[in-house]
Amino acid sequence: MPWTRIYSGIIAIALALGMLILGGWYFTLGIGLIVYLGQLEYFQLTRAKGMAPAGKTTLVVSQVLLVTAALAPSLTDAMFSLAGTLICFYLLFQPKFASIADISASILGLFYGGYLPSYWVRLRVDLSPAVATTLPLNGFWPENFSNFHALPEGLTLTLLAFLCIWAADIGAYTFGKFFGRTRLSDISPKKTVEGAVFGVVGSIAVAAAGAWYLNWPSWEFTGAALGLLIGIASLLGDLTESMMKRDAGVKDSGQLIPGHGGILDRADSYVFTAPLVYYFVTLVLPLLSHS
Repeated sequence: MPWTRIYSGIIAIALALGMLILGGWYFTLGIGLIVYLGQLEYFQLTRAKGMAPAGKTTLVVSQVLLVTAALAPSLTDAMFSLAGTLICFYLLFQPKFASIADISASILGLFYGGYLPSYWVRLRVDLSPAVATTLPLNGFWPENFSNFHALPEGLTLTLLAFLCIWAADIGAYTFGKFFGRTRLSDISPKKTVEGAVFGVVGSIAVAAAGAWYLNWPSWEFTGAALGLLIGIASLLGDLTESMMKRDAGVKDSGQLIPGHGGILDRADSYVFTAPLVYYFVTLVLPLLSHS
């Protein structure tokens, strides 16, 4: 693995952990920056296919969507519907008639690049009690990192999800590189079945360990279920982004991160994962706890 890839990966993980621990508006603004940069890359891909999406409008309403997720999570779904309506209105009154492809690319940019990532804000910020703020802008910094049970729930759950994604990505890359023999899909020729399976197994192992430590009900089942969901969603997110790049005829979505490509190349595993984790911990776990 090139050293530039290793160094930039370490820096990216350090920044992700920093904003994750701080939470509050630090985390929301960090996600907002990632969403903004990722959507810029996404719209570059669509324009490479000759589409003319409502890029600027989508960028703005996506940021409003993230702020809504931080301030009033219950209104995020309603804001998503309103944002989609505003995008269609914008395209409706352009001098040039918008095509179905233009409208579709715009709405997908909102859904894929704004709405789905908003679940990370809901998971980290909404599930953390207001008393767990020790810094301005609703920030938090723990006095003792050794007692994870004393950390805000939103922090521990988001950290567990991140660790599962990292285990899946690193496991799939490493095992696939050295032991992969069977191509997984023509969408991404370098991915192998062996690597994908090992990545999912790695995610399951991390989730099971986290479920045991956090004393989840039936931790063997709940941990394995969450790890399986994250492992598969992480892989599907990667393949989806690869499919868009292949259709646009580019190798990487951008060149922002040395050795890794663009923001989408690094964040693709997180897109579909966020809502699954959020609803698993807010719907499935409470049901099991009361059963």
